[in-house]
Parts: sequence; structure tokens; C-alpha cells
Amino acid sequence: MPFDQSKSSALFAASREVIPGGVNSPVRAFRSVGGTPPFIARGEGARVYDVDGNSYIDYLLSWGPLILGHAHPEVTEALIDATRRGTSFGTPTELELEMTRAVMNCLPSLEMVRMVNSGTEATMSAIRLARAYTRRNRIIKFIGCYHGHADSLLVKAGSGAMDMGVPDSPGVPANIAGNTLSLPYNNLDAVAEAFRLYGEEIAGIIVEPVVGNMGLVLPKPGYLEGLRRITAENGALLIFDEVMTGWRVALGGAQGYFGIDPDLTTFGKVIGGGLPVGAYGGKRKIMELIAPAGPVYQAGTLSGNPLAMTCGLKTIEILSRPGAYERLNSLTERLVNGVNSVMGELDLPYRARSIGAMFGLFFTEGEVVDYDTACTADTKLYSRYFQAMLRRGFYFAPSQFEAGFMSLAHTDADIDATVAAARDAIREAREVAPIARP
Repeated sequence: MPFDQSKSSALFAASREVIPGGVNSPVRAFRSVGGTPPFIARGEGARVYDVDGNSYIDYLLSWGPLILGHAHPEVTEALIDATRRGTSFGTPTELELEMTRAVMNCLPSLEMVRMVNSGTEATMSAIRLARAYTRRNRIIKFIGCYHGHADSLLVKAGSGAMDMGVPDSPGVPANIAGNTLSLPYNNLDAVAEAFRLYGEEIAGIIVEPVVGNMGLVLPKPGYLEGLRRITAENGALLIFDEVMTGWRVALGGAQGYFGIDPDLTTFGKVIGGGLPVGAYGGKRKIMELIAPAGPVYQAGTLSGNPLAMTCGLKTIEILSRPGAYERLNSLTERLVNGVNSVMGELDLPYRARSIGAMFGLFFTEGEVVDYDTACTADTKLYSRYFQAMLRRGFYFAPSQFEAGFMSLAHTDADIDATVAAARDAIREAREVAPIARP
């Protein structure tokens, strides 16, 4: 049966008339992979269904947070019950306290937590707090790491900014960007040199402990430990951006997985089971600077709203059950090992890795450790491969520079079908154009 996207195409054309680019977040537009984005009508378990009637095994999972899969029955029932009691109050609720305690129980580095509404809001607030606490202005981030679209962090960013070719966005004032030092990821010498030159001006380092916004890039052994040591020695704060890795790498986040104790941590929608939510937290002496306890202002009417707190609590409860992470890790490893085997059979320049429920691939010969090596990937080949998989009913991130995700709703049969399809898809992609090798 031909792959039909007529309804999605019509909706996309109509959307471009009233929404910039036709989408409400840039990478959804499929600019880097071509073609028309499917307009999704519903999701269930490990699958999504578009308006044209096509079904896809989903490895995008709303960009990560749907670790239980779509419309998990326990989550949806809890959400329905919460909705009957009210969707937002703008006042304190017991649910906020329960959720905060649940998050703190997962990550021992957190002594206090503030709920917000997005990962961008969390990272923006954490940077403000770090500057206030240290009374310094400069922040170190790493090239290709994306921490949301706040002005001071949208400097040499990853994710959609890599594909769109605008790592430094217009509209970011030079004097704000000037306080952000962008260094290569996985390079401790560069960090040490930055502190040698600007140590007394650096408020902190913000880092994706496992990078998911230039594709999946793992930290080298000792790298995170080195960041912890250097910041401690220089009176700066270490901020772990766990918007993507929280709950994904482990229930204790990447910090629990690697045994690092950051000063501040930021989270995104995964902690709310996929609803719009974020949080930041850390050491009590730092967090008590936030209003109304202290002078650092940050507020949000919908922060800690009962729907997000309900979904977050239920998600943590399910992930805390025996065997949950063993199953997630097993499924992810099965997928990566299977696809690696296929690519090896076909003698392709290919790199795939995983950690927890995250995985990533690069069509490149060399090891990927930072932005520059990520950029050696063959994005045209990835685009052809992505489209070939989409036509076969498998939905991956529409960008070479994004991680993929696994959920508890996926099955061994889903994985085996994906691996089998990958063999045919890459053959098709390779036939369209020859594989370039260095």
C-alpha cells in the first residue's frame, strides 16, 4: 500500500499560513530530513497514528518524556481523576509537596526544589541563581549542548540550532552572549584554561552530563569528575542539565549513574510524565536565595500545577517498580546491537551507542566525542535513511543531531521489526546515492 501523506501535507500547508514555518518548535518542520512532517492524531503504547491512517513504532516519544509510552492507562486514569478536581489553582497544593519529595528521593544532591513549566525556564532560572550566589557573571557551556532558548544559553547550541545553521540566534544581545564561554565538550584542558583566564569571573558550568542535543555523545571517563573538581577548586557552581537525562539514564539521573554531586540540577518534561513541566534544585544554601525566601526573583502561575504533578508522581511510581530499568536497558541494548550488526554486515560508516533508555547513531567513520566530530556525520545519508524508515512505519528523530528514546511500552517484537526494517531502509538509502567515505 503506498505511503500516503495527503492529509498531513494539506495541514502543513495551512499551518504555514498562520504558524511560523508551520510548526511550534523548529525541528518539527523536517527541514533537515526533507519531506512532510506527519500530523499525529493519537498515540497508544509504543505507537503513534497520523491523520492519514499511517502507524509508526515511535522512538521519538515526544522528544523523550514518554518513558512509559503513549497514554499509559495508569497515568491517564490518574490524570482524569485530577482533572475532575481542577486543572490549576495558582495556590499551594499538597501534590506539589508530594512531587517535590518524590524527585528529591530520586536524586540525593537535591536539598530543595522549585517547580517550573519547562526545561528552558529551569535552566534560565538556574543560571540566574548561580550568578546571584557567586556574585559572578560568566557562565561556561559546551559547544553543541542545548539548554533551552534563553538568551545567555543560545550560544553555539545544539539540537535544532545545528540543523538550522543558526547556532548564534539573531536577537541575542552581544553583551549577554559575551558572558557565556563556549568550550568543546569532553575537553578538560579547555575548561582549565578558561578558569586560568577568567576564574574569578566564572559563576558556574552548565553541562548535559550525557549530550542528547548533538546526537548522543557520552562523557569520556573522568570528564564529569574533572568538571566537579575544577568548579569546586575555583568557587564556581556545577549545574547538571538533566532535562534529557533525568529518568532516562537512570531514575537517579546521569548524576546517579556516574556518581557526581552537582550543586544545581535542571529538569524538563520527563519528570511530569510528558506534561509541560520543569524543575530546578540543589543545595539548600543556594536554593534559599530564591524568592520569597531570598532576593532572586522567579515566578510562574502554572508552576506545580496539579495535572503535571499527578502525572509526574504516577510516572515515578511506575519507574520505581522492580525490573523497570532492567527492561528499558535491555530493550535499548537489543535495538542498538541489532542495528549495529546490520550496519556491520553492510560495511557502513556508522556509530551507534546507548545509555539507559537513550540511544543515538552517527553515519561517520570516527568516534564522536564533541561538536566537531559530530559534524563529520553524513547528514544526507541520515535523511534518506530516516525517510526510508518513516515509510516503513518507524518514527525516529527528524535530525541526525538528536537522541532516540525507548519506553516500557516497546516489545522485543517491536525491536526485531525495527532491526529488520533498518536492513532494507539502509540498502534503499545507499542505492539513492553512493556512501561518501573520507
